[in-house]
Amino acid sequence: MQRGLKAVIVVGGALLLGALAACTTTTTTRTGEVISGVQKDAATPATARSRAHARSELAAGYYRTGQMAVALEEARRAVQIDPLFPDTYGLMGLIYMELDDKPAAEQNFQRALQLDNANPSLNNNYGWFLCQAGREREAIQYFQRALRDPLYATPARANWNAGHCLMRVKDYAAAEPFLRRSFELDAASVTTKFELSRLYLATGQTDRASFYYGLLAKSTEASSATLWLGLKIARAQGDLRNESRLASELRTRFPGSQEAGWLARGAFDES
Repeated sequence: MQRGLKAVIVVGGALLLGALAACTTTTTTRTGEVISGVQKDAATPATARSRAHARSELAAGYYRTGQMAVALEEARRAVQIDPLFPDTYGLMGLIYMELDDKPAAEQNFQRALQLDNANPSLNNNYGWFLCQAGREREAIQYFQRALRDPLYATPARANWNAGHCLMRVKDYAAAEPFLRRSFELDAASVTTKFELSRLYLATGQTDRASFYYGLLAKSTEASSATLWLGLKIARAQGDLRNESRLASELRTRFPGSQEAGWLARGAFDES
């Protein structure tokens, strides 16, 4: 279910105010590098932080609607107002991720964490960046940092992210406790039920896989990915009738999907 899964991150309304700090002479350029020579804001640090927060919220709104160029411009303005506001750099990291500029994304995430290394949302989002960049093992420590904060508002997300990243490298034993904890915190999560079902299928625990798949099927409309997963579970259990039913539904409803292509080729190891 790689495609169709949005990054489980926190932006916009969840931007956290950091400690008030005076403006310095650093900001971020159009290519993401940190440079000097920005004028200090004439306002007090508190006023500058408030204005930078407002700009960052505006940038986050544009980010959520896919207007990356405008989001980036607003984020740059926030940096000019208060170059020590960590959440702006964190948001710029997310924007550069969308723009597929990995060096600039990483530089901005790292700058954000230099300014506030205990911020759980920043740690979660940087961990997600590392996971998507193929650095899954490295990502786990950042999810764990986020989860160490007892006031973190969305621990189910960080647990899911960690479990998902470990699933990518087929470390099912390490992934399981993260995913189970995510389910305990948010039993309604479609992605958590999907991932737990995949995990138990991969480890040969078909009864558990079927259990979570049953919860999944009741809580969301069928997609090519969920039908394919259900088909594979039925196949593993020797349930030919259910396998045939799901195969027929997959061919009929999603004939152009990659899962339908896998079915046509008999590529049942694909996921």
